[in-house]
Amino acid sequence: MRGRGRAIAGNPVLIGAATVLVVIVAVVLSYNANQGLPFAPAYRLEAETPSAANLVVGNEVRIGGARVGTVDSITVRRRDDGTNVAVLGLKLERAVAPLPRDSTVLIRPRSALGLKYVQVTRGTSRRGFADGDTIPLANARPAPVEFDDFLDTFDARTRAAVQGNLRGLGDGFAGRGEGINAAIGSFRPLLRDVIPVARTLAAPATGLDRLVVELADATRILAPVAVTQARLFANLDTTFGALRRVRPALQAGIAGAPPALDAAIRNFPRQRPLLARAEGLFRDLRPGARALRAGAGDLAGALTTGTPTLRRTPPFNDRLASLLTSVQGVADDPQARAGIRRLTETANALRPTLDYAAPAQTTCNYAALLFRNAASLLSDGDTTGTWQRFIIIPTPLGPNNEGSPSSAPANGPLESNHLHTNPYPHTAAPGQPKECEAGNEPFQRGRTVLTNPAGTQRATTETTPATGGGTR
Repeated sequence: MRGRGRAIAGNPVLIGAATVLVVIVAVVLSYNANQGLPFAPAYRLEAETPSAANLVVGNEVRIGGARVGTVDSITVRRRDDGTNVAVLGLKLERAVAPLPRDSTVLIRPRSALGLKYVQVTRGTSRRGFADGDTIPLANARPAPVEFDDFLDTFDARTRAAVQGNLRGLGDGFAGRGEGINAAIGSFRPLLRDVIPVARTLAAPATGLDRLVVELADATRILAPVAVTQARLFANLDTTFGALRRVRPALQAGIAGAPPALDAAIRNFPRQRPLLARAEGLFRDLRPGARALRAGAGDLAGALTTGTPTLRRTPPFNDRLASLLTSVQGVADDPQARAGIRRLTETANALRPTLDYAAPAQTTCNYAALLFRNAASLLSDGDTTGTWQRFIIIPTPLGPNNEGSPSSAPANGPLESNHLHTNPYPHTAAPGQPKECEAGNEPFQRGRTVLTNPAGTQRATTETTPATGGGTR
């Protein structure tokens, strides 16, 4: 054995071959360093992202800042809605398996030179991705702002604007060193007092973030009218320049405004009922005012005629004074007041009766018809006498007819032996239809009628040579 070992060590060919083999293995390992150790087991996943964001195969995959794998492949997949997504093949260490299903994927820059890596943030779900699963696009997070994107914001226009701002600030600060020093000296109490203000602004209840967003919206809306606003300030300068000449009067008006406002606060609530009544009065007068258009000429003539008459009114009023004095004496008499009170009670007692009796005359003319018909009944006739004295009205034949005592209303069997009566006819009284039913009821042959007939009866007008007509 010792001899064979000395033979291998002393053979330069075998030593050279072993050295070349070691070098080849080292080169292979160094070349595949980013791919992981060969023949080592791996946890493979695919991840959908909106964009590969300049990733290349071999970029690192990190969890919590530690390298756990590499990007094995980058492909493009077309979705059903026609959009394209980048699919990253991730070769991860078996130690991170299984990755929770709510884990997120974010492509981040590793350096300012454009090198990228994939950051995976582990979720808390109890379910995990199996080997070969795809992390869906919903788990991809938007890419952060890249350094080159930040540099792209400084285009030619932005650089020119920044130069203008710096030039303006330089010109503004030039020659004002003493004032700037005084301002810096005042910053100390300002910074002390600004702490509670900043604390209030930083509180979530203040809603400073919403204020900034709304201010941005307001600025965006006002941008199209910026020129108009600039003209507004120029015009305001002209207006205030003119007001400078009347400054004493303005000062006097401003000084008198607080007492005036105090008086208004005290008196306006008292005036509110008057204004409400005045508004109602003018609303009620509106129809009359419209009607005055047609009668304006007549009113003008009446005023022209009434003016001389009003001049003669004072002597008449002097003579009327004695009459009013007498009326005042009667009004002061206790017996007169008692009589008026009794008269009021009588009127109130008669009012329900008048409510029912008045329509019988004003609508149906029953009183005039009664007296006219009664006069005709007692005066008209022939050589035998008036109709009231000798006319005979035959009664129908049958049970319970009107010629003898009856146990029930006449109800046949002959067609003429039916009672027709309407004890409470409608006379347009309150609660009744506007109809003059008495005397206008239809005669229903062969039927007994003991109440108001159905429907509304139409009034008739009778014209006579003596009276000229009447409604019933």
